[in-house]
Amino acid sequence: MNKDGVYRISNTHNMLVVVGCNTMAYTGSGKTEGGTDSYAYYTGCLSFCNNSASAQDGLCAGVGCCHVDIPPGLTHNYYKFRPYDHSTMMDYSPCEYAFLVDRTNYTFLRSHLKMDTKRTSPVWLDWAIRGNSSNPGDTPSCKQAAKTGQYACMSADSRCVDSTNGPGYNCKCSDGYEGNAYFAGGCTDIDECADPAKYGCYGVCTDIQGDYKCECPPGYRSRDPRTERCTQKFPLAAQISVGAIGGILVLAFLAFFFVLRKEKQKARDFYQKNGGLTLEKARTIKIYTRGNLKPVLKSSNVIGKGGFGEVYKGVVDGVIVAVKKPNGHSVLEKEQFPNEVTILSQVSHKNIVRLIGCCLEVDNPMLVYEFISKGSLEDNLHGADNKELLDLDVRLSILEDSAHGLAYMHSQTHNTILHGDVKPANILLDENFSPKIADFGISRLIAQGKDHTRNIIGDMSYMDPVYLQTGRLTDKSDVYSFGVVILELISRKRATHSDNNSLVRSFLECHQNGETMTELFDKEIATTRDLELLNKLVEIAVQCLN
Repeated sequence: MNKDGVYRISNTHNMLVVVGCNTMAYTGSGKTEGGTDSYAYYTGCLSFCNNSASAQDGLCAGVGCCHVDIPPGLTHNYYKFRPYDHSTMMDYSPCEYAFLVDRTNYTFLRSHLKMDTKRTSPVWLDWAIRGNSSNPGDTPSCKQAAKTGQYACMSADSRCVDSTNGPGYNCKCSDGYEGNAYFAGGCTDIDECADPAKYGCYGVCTDIQGDYKCECPPGYRSRDPRTERCTQKFPLAAQISVGAIGGILVLAFLAFFFVLRKEKQKARDFYQKNGGLTLEKARTIKIYTRGNLKPVLKSSNVIGKGGFGEVYKGVVDGVIVAVKKPNGHSVLEKEQFPNEVTILSQVSHKNIVRLIGCCLEVDNPMLVYEFISKGSLEDNLHGADNKELLDLDVRLSILEDSAHGLAYMHSQTHNTILHGDVKPANILLDENFSPKIADFGISRLIAQGKDHTRNIIGDMSYMDPVYLQTGRLTDKSDVYSFGVVILELISRKRATHSDNNSLVRSFLECHQNGETMTELFDKEIATTRDLELLNKLVEIAVQCLN
């Protein structure tokens, strides 16, 4: 075979086979000049037989037959045998054989030990575009050939592949194309979708230039639909589960919507029943929604509890306030509420807690007052944690300013306002210990021309005996309660103290009997120089109690 030709004996498809008993053969190729060996390539194998029965059909592994791979680049070969004695084997292995053959086209049989020496065998040849091997500059590779005018890969959809068997290159159609790469337009697109046996697709196949798309239909998925079947994204069980969950969510949303709608309607009804339309016209009162006050109405914000309900401290619109949330028994009739709140919101005195606004969207309206920092007089007098050292001057100032506040309510407003529950718990102190009267007025207004009311709930320890007997509350009832406050302030004893002993009775008995009252006074203020002043305060208290 011409070493400068386009063909080479294929090393990937062919093998060297040696057949015979006690036969060693090898082949050489690539004649060299001046080297140690005459050829560049040598390969061979040894076949041995012990007797005529040693060789087996279908087995070419060194007994009667052997085979070896051959190197690439072969153009011509010569074969040589090593002489071994065959005299005892002539009847079953008279000859020695060595030949190249297609490795997929030969199976050894024991009868081949005596086969015809003129028998031929198929051989694969590798073809490529090659130059002159004797001229090193004329052995083109893909990279070199692409720069010349003789580049053979003419089709636009082709690619060049360097030869693996000798110098040169081959032209092949690009992936996804078929045809003759050596002609312009010779490579055409393969319609992979038309040959599903070769080009697998378990989904929807779409042919594209040089390839094909395989996608699962909507609602299905696969990691690779070319090799794996498409399965539903949501199996029936999942669809049922999702549907059930979706149905529950829809029902929950509808239920929430109806509850919310019902709550809003209830809030509107309360708003109207509590006089919202009337209070909207008042400029002195602010109307809050439930949403405005919701952050304040937490158990952690409670600063006071009683028969009236609960008081919360919080911030609304950037202002610290006290929100009074009454229980169901501490507010007046709904039809009276808006008028009384309007009047009370107009009360402006430095010794009276200012009513800022109210919330009408609840059954029992909530009231929003200014927040007083020092707590109540009761806390400061009797509280274990808040007990303050109050000197006599501070106590006198508290009594004086509280009296001014009560006088304003009784005589300086358009409608007389009766407190009805004057006691230390309802006298709040600011940071300067200035008193502010709280918890007044709601359901305690007296229209002009009247001098009493029966609509009152108060603390029995401070209540006027006349009111307790007749149910008639007048301004004198507040004066009586204030007298009890005077005694409590100078004694620092509760109105009802140990063993249900009444503070009023203790002072009145001493006063009527002309006994000294020094033991009843608070030791913090009962100094010798102030005893006369304290006795005068008792006189004032007794006048209030009478």
